[in-house]
Amino acid sequence: MSGILVVMEQRGGRIARISWEALAAAQRLGDSANITAVVVGAQTEVFAAEVAARAPGKVLRVEHALLLPYTPDGYIAALQQLIQREEPAYVVFPHTYQVRDYAPALAARFGQVLISDVTAISEVPLFARQLMQGRLSGAYRKLGSGICFVSVQAGAFAAESASSVTAGVDLFTPTMDAAQIRTRPGEPYRAAAQTVDLGSAQMIVSVGRGIKSQENISIIQELATTLGAEVAASRPICDAGWLPMERQVGSSGQTVAPKLYIAAGISGAIQHLVGMKGSQCIVAINKDPDAPIFEVADYGIVGDLMEIVPALTEAVKAAKQ
Repeated sequence: MSGILVVMEQRGGRIARISWEALAAAQRLGDSANITAVVVGAQTEVFAAEVAARAPGKVLRVEHALLLPYTPDGYIAALQQLIQREEPAYVVFPHTYQVRDYAPALAARFGQVLISDVTAISEVPLFARQLMQGRLSGAYRKLGSGICFVSVQAGAFAAESASSVTAGVDLFTPTMDAAQIRTRPGEPYRAAAQTVDLGSAQMIVSVGRGIKSQENISIIQELATTLGAEVAASRPICDAGWLPMERQVGSSGQTVAPKLYIAAGISGAIQHLVGMKGSQCIVAINKDPDAPIFEVADYGIVGDLMEIVPALTEAVKAAKQ
């Protein structure tokens, strides 16, 4: 066995950002030339071309009419045939709802388990996973022979580290029959127009209990608008209904890794840190100098966010003039 397969996932007509992160994670497992990015679907030419522009190895289009729309039966049948042909040492997935739906069953077809939601890869290799909502971290190692199936957490690996070279594209057509598809997909859980994909945001202004009241959210929104950033929040803000649940960052919300993350009035509970610690630059604003958020912040401002955030907004406006 040799080689690494990375199953890319498309979302909203483009390859999802977390797929690029999975591709970057795969480079920790072996030579880039042995990495094959896999695009699954019915008409994959456009997606394959997008991947080929950045993939470090080669690209495989797994194409069949029964692979659109997505069904777990279809993906399992198609990828099982591909894996049997390629005999890779590793199969890497982005840790998404879709992957959680089919990847464990796919791994079971090969008598293996899925090492899921991996946050780091070190020598041997060892795969790090968070336990108890981020309070603990466990190290896992593949034992025995067979293929190692891994999914990686959003924000854990920098997508920018994926190589930028043009890769060759090959086509694989699995043998499939309509009788294999036992499920019929319904409507998405949430319509795309209502969903906020914080995982793709380059800048985020996040707010916590320090904002004191829902009326004060407007100063956070103004800073975000001035920066061209998304607004996010810690769980208490969303639980109170001050912002929609889809804007929650943390272990029970979204995992993000923007270039800039401004945490205003957020103490830094471990449940929140789990969702944003992969940010490239973290700016914390809190009047408690001992707040845990300062332990992960690149820049810390000790003070009342009601004074600091408006001043920061005016400074950004002035800098844009």
